[in-house]
Amino acid sequence: MLQDPTFWVAVAFVIFVIAVFKPIKGALMGGLDAKIEEIRREVEEAEKLREEAQSLLANYQRQQRQALQDAENIVARAKEEAERHRAEADEAMKEMVRRQEEQAREKIAQAEAAAIQEVKSMAVDLAMAASEKLLADKLAGDEGSRLIDKSISEIPQKLQ
Repeated sequence: MLQDPTFWVAVAFVIFVIAVFKPIKGALMGGLDAKIEEIRREVEEAEKLREEAQSLLANYQRQQRQALQDAENIVARAKEEAERHRAEADEAMKEMVRRQEEQAREKIAQAEAAAIQEVKSMAVDLAMAASEKLLADKLAGDEGSRLIDKSISEIPQKLQ
């Protein structure tokens, strides 16, 4: 075996591979380590980007919830405002109806007062005419005329 050239070729080949492998191993390991470090940095960067994306998503979700809450508040305030305006309009309508009723009552009272005054005036006129006729029939002559004139002139003063 020691004299076999194939054996020595094999030993030389193994020594050559070991001698060459050490420097190549360093280069290969350095390259692999560099690649591992590059991949690690990319993973860290991806993790950082994922965390930023999650943070942005959470922020946008908070903003969306706040916007929805603001919209609900605006709608609620608008409903309250509409209800308040409706209540004010109802109150204004009731007040207008009350004033119109009051005006109608005043007009009715004025019409009643005018009718009563007219009836009183007609009653006075009739009473005066009847009194004048009665007195004219009972009192004849100058004495009757003088008494009638005196009574007629006193009637307006007594009616007041």
